[in-house]
Amino acid sequence: MSVNSEIAILAPMAGVVVAVAHEAGGSVRAGTALVVLESMKMEHEVVAGADGVVRRVAVVAGDAVEEGQVLMVLAEGEAADVGGADGQTRGGSSPAGVDLDGEREDLRAVRERHALGLDAAREEAVAKRHASGGRTARENLAELVDEGTFVEYGPLLFAAQERRRPREELIARTPADGLVAGVGEVDGEPCVVMSYDYTVLAGTQGMRGHLKKDRLFEIAERRKLPVVLLAEGGGGRPGDVDWPMVAGLDCRAFHLFAHLSAKVPLVGVAAGNCFAGNAALLGCCDVVIATESSSIGMGGPAMIEGGGLGVYEPAEVGPIDVQQANGVVDVRVQDEHEAMLLAKRYLSYFHGPARDFAVPDQRALRHVVPSERKRAYEVRTVVETLCDEDSVLELRRGFGLGVVTALARVEGRPLGIVANDPTHLGGAIDAHAADKAARFMQLCDAFDLPVLLLCDTPGFMVGPAAERTATVRHVARMFLAGANLTVPIGTIVLRKGYGLGAQAMAGGGFKAGLFTVGWPTSEFGGMGLEGAVRLGMRRELEAIEDPQERERVFQATVQAAYEHGRGINMAAYGEIDDVIDPADSRRWVRMLFERPAGGGWRERAEKKRPSVDAW
Repeated sequence: MSVNSEIAILAPMAGVVVAVAHEAGGSVRAGTALVVLESMKMEHEVVAGADGVVRRVAVVAGDAVEEGQVLMVLAEGEAADVGGADGQTRGGSSPAGVDLDGEREDLRAVRERHALGLDAAREEAVAKRHASGGRTARENLAELVDEGTFVEYGPLLFAAQERRRPREELIARTPADGLVAGVGEVDGEPCVVMSYDYTVLAGTQGMRGHLKKDRLFEIAERRKLPVVLLAEGGGGRPGDVDWPMVAGLDCRAFHLFAHLSAKVPLVGVAAGNCFAGNAALLGCCDVVIATESSSIGMGGPAMIEGGGLGVYEPAEVGPIDVQQANGVVDVRVQDEHEAMLLAKRYLSYFHGPARDFAVPDQRALRHVVPSERKRAYEVRTVVETLCDEDSVLELRRGFGLGVVTALARVEGRPLGIVANDPTHLGGAIDAHAADKAARFMQLCDAFDLPVLLLCDTPGFMVGPAAERTATVRHVARMFLAGANLTVPIGTIVLRKGYGLGAQAMAGGGFKAGLFTVGWPTSEFGGMGLEGAVRLGMRRELEAIEDPQERERVFQATVQAAYEHGRGINMAAYGEIDDVIDPADSRRWVRMLFERPAGGGWRERAEKKRPSVDAW
């Protein structure tokens, strides 16, 4: 309010005057603090809205004032008004002349505390880690996450051991409670990333670290973010004595992480030792990437010895050769550098189509399968030629050898591929191969990747040895998984399509998918032709006394059965959709790329399936 060239400075709120900055007669500049008020334990500056001279001061320090009460009167200077229609000045503007590059003491203290957890402040621990051939948690995350995008959660935590060790020591030696974690972008896509820090108490799981994981797992679920977990470490940490607990079995981290399965992609990386709780989290992941130096086990040497089961070195517990062959490890890599590259590559299949791609010469597909119907060939050559160049990532190569499972792209669009491998048991599907194929189909279904099946199988593996592996139950998993897929599927029969195994390679039957087509080399039957002839003509063959004549009749009957079961005949009777030029296969594969219902896995309110089977 301005009267006779005077400007009344009014109290913007009720409060107590803490200080009066100017006396009557003093000159003030716009933005200068005139009075400091305290209200609800907060101090507020009341500043001049324009240049002027203090004519009268109406309050002193300690006065209680009401909102709108006159605090001071200025003689109007160059400005006609001090701001606002009623001449009232509301505090909060920063004073002019602040050095924006200057650092306040409180900020300096925060920076110094954060710096204590960085590799540069931990030279001894970092050097020891490098000497063992490993990299630090922060070095791995720096390679995984796009530069400048990492937002770290809980870096100021330290181990809950103040009853045992000085606080200063814990801050210096147990930064982030041994778990470096946060949210960052991986190839431009947001992702939750976390790495146990083996330089901190051997990467063990601290109670505060568990709470950090809980926080980030909930954020991953809320924002539908993939999770990459670098799981090296020794499991639970018994030394966190500050925490009031008996056994700690009410920890939520394992439940929360497992609940993310089938909702967001989960990537696990193992380098070095990964035991107990660390291994339990690793085993929940969709894909496990492990280095040559890894040893993975549900219990480490101390737990094994404590159970009276012997004394072992860490490397003996679950070395890479064991864990790749038994199916625990999906991708085997040389070192942590390669592991980070593979983690990024795996996630890329869930980011949608690639803009740039190159197509191999599709004419080569006409020559991969030999014309000799019993000659083995490399089915991976089919996969790599059919798909975009350098787009194939095979999973679980060392396990379930009769089936190849791989993520790949066609026309830049991601899909999953299941292919029989005729170099192992002639392509017969045994228990391990069925487990591998069924689990892979679940993974593809959970995240809307269509499935292409390349069939060349004489059927399921049979015989007493096979039945001792519970084949009946294991192979049924392929029918259960295939029949309940919600993503498009299609089958190309490269050569053999026999019996129940061939039906399993088509989602349960040749009319289950969007298409079932054969290559010119395709052949079909309710069971293997030789076996079918021996069973169906047993009495006739036994009646032929001359062995040579018996063999001639047998081979002639097999040849007739082969001619009857050729792909062209199957297509003529409508049991498959067509026999195609192998070079035209990609035209059929394009049919699989429908737009997922509901906008895909990121947009769904609820996940499509309860989980992705760990096995």
